Amino acid sequence: MSEYQIYHNPRCSKSRETLELLTSHGIEPKIIEYLKTPPSETEILELLEKLESSPASLVRVKEDLFKDNAFKIETNEEIARLIAKHPQLMERPLVVKGHRAVLGRPPLQVETLF
Repeated sequence: MSEYQIYHNPRCSKSRETLELLTSHGIEPKIIEYLKTPPSETEILELLEKLESSPASLVRVKEDLFKDNAFKIETNEEIARLIAKHPQLMERPLVVKGHRAVLGRPPLQVETLF
């Protein structure tokens, strides 16, 4: 099993660039297509604990679905509930190594995990 995981959307250019960056460094991450297999609330809470940026950064607040609804994202629990119900609102790509997680925006940001 790879020590790296990437929460990946193959339709997203930043996600593809991040995956390419990982493989160019000889890293073959476990690829989790989170739209096909959405993480549970518990898994999202675990990811938020590992995230090296603000928990709110995991939410795609510019998406129409987010803007058109009065979603609350003030607590980790609210973020986890929202993403579990609407996985398309999860920011991508998210790369995890051990107890750390980094958003690949920009893709070079994941190099902090190397």
